Amino acid sequence: MAQYETMYILRPDLGDELVDQAIEKYQGFLRDQGAEEIETQHRGKRRLAYEINRHREGVYVQMNYAAPGTAVAALEKSMRLSDEVIRYLTIKPEVATAAASADDE
Repeated sequence: MAQYETMYILRPDLGDELVDQAIEKYQGFLRDQGAEEIETQHRGKRRLAYEINRHREGVYVQMNYAAPGTAVAALEKSMRLSDEVIRYLTIKPEVATAAASADDE
């Protein structure tokens, strides 16, 4: 399983309870897909760099986890179809490569 980092932005008009439910929903979704070591950071409401779907602010959430690639594809499809998520991005951090290049110097 590879390491992934997903950052997503929820609509700012969601209440605290709905934000917590959305976070739990995506954590549970990843667990059901076989993800492990799920670490979630709730970054709070922040101003967006540009307007997205008439929203000037958004609730930022970051998740770091180890999962198979199929889990990432299913998670992104779920977020794409959701009304509560206005933007998402998943990356595969190059942890091993960065450590190896630091040793070479």
